[in-house]
Amino acid sequence: MSSKPVLRLLAISGSLRSKSTNTGLLRACQALSKDARFSSRVQVDIADISAFPLYNGDLDPTDSAAEDTAWPAAVQTLRDQLAKADGILIATPEYNYSFSGVLKNAIDWVSRGGSPISGKAVALMGSGGGGGTVRSQLALRQVGVFLNWHFLNKPEVFVRRWGTPAPFDGEGNVVDAATIENLAQLLESFESFIHERKFA
Repeated sequence: MSSKPVLRLLAISGSLRSKSTNTGLLRACQALSKDARFSSRVQVDIADISAFPLYNGDLDPTDSAAEDTAWPAAVQTLRDQLAKADGILIATPEYNYSFSGVLKNAIDWVSRGGSPISGKAVALMGSGGGGGTVRSQLALRQVGVFLNWHFLNKPEVFVRRWGTPAPFDGEGNVVDAATIENLAQLLESFESFIHERKFA
């Protein structure tokens, strides 16, 4: 058994679809974390951003003109999860050469007021069309510069949703062995990345 503490990784999907392949990538990471290879080293929890309201300064308790004095419940939950996380896994779809509005909205909410998302170690992945979300991941890296994120650069995870063999089943679950191994390599590298840079 490893003498290092178990890393707590918070996984955030940029898709709200019930059968999202991006959420499927995160479920595969969570399943890997429970496998004997990782169970004593990594814990993966999947966040829920589906109940986030659109960002509105009137609902932001750090805004001097705000009408409310507490964060919306869903926002507070994610803020609490981020505060405890050693690293963040983000799976993002690609919409119009960028990442999703729901993901940007969640980031906007938790980047306010003593931002618990700033300065975190972050690993990206995505499932999409021919480029496998290359452009959306690049756009997300730009946001990460402002938030002082520490990105894991390799391995890259760009999954072609309609590839051959099919990487997902009809429920959005990863069924391709090569994709699962790619995710395992990402978890392995991310664990070392966090420990080496003492983020945990």
